[in-house]
Amino acid sequence: MIDLHTHTLLSDGELLPLELARRAKVQGYTILGISDHVDITTIEFVAAAILKLNKYTELHEGITVVAGAELTHCPAKQIGDLTAVARKLGFSYVVVHGETIAEPVEEGTNAAAIAAGVDILAHPGLITEKEVEEAKRRGVLLEISARKGHSLTNGHVAKLARSAGAKLVINTDSHSPSDLITDGQALRIVMGAGLDSDDFVAMQHNAEALIRKITGQLP
Repeated sequence: MIDLHTHTLLSDGELLPLELARRAKVQGYTILGISDHVDITTIEFVAAAILKLNKYTELHEGITVVAGAELTHCPAKQIGDLTAVARKLGFSYVVVHGETIAEPVEEGTNAAAIAAGVDILAHPGLITEKEVEEAKRRGVLLEISARKGHSLTNGHVAKLARSAGAKLVINTDSHSPSDLITDGQALRIVMGAGLDSDDFVAMQHNAEALIRKITGQLP
């Protein structure tokens, strides 16, 4: 399992980064992306802590752990600048907390994230066809979510992405150990969104390609 959207005690998750990595490895993960919630008030604090992970090539043998950031409930007009800050601070990849229907995310967040060229637009809710096409053009990965609430629009996201040829990833948005999933569980979630096993394989390849591109940590 490759999962690029998880959280630790550095934001609102339950576990320390290395404990999350250990539990993910036992669950069968090969790549774990830790992308704690940040905004303008916490981005430097989180960077100072999580980027210590980059000092080690292997934290737990058999699993690659990568430090990202999720810009969360940030004003849409700040997303471009905050994306630049996150990259300058050294986060390996940038996720934006998209316009899920489960939370009052500011309208325009999806479009701003795509325009900023973030790596992953998480749980983008009722994303528009135009936004999906722009995500394809800019190489922004759209998320199929395993998380309760955020997953309600997976079918909508999958349908538009398939039509436009936009690339997808599946992530858990894990906050606790029980949120981590197996490949089998991930496949069922993908199928529940109206996709198939080939799509699941493609999603995992998309995630792996992103990590290879931005970190060089994979062969």
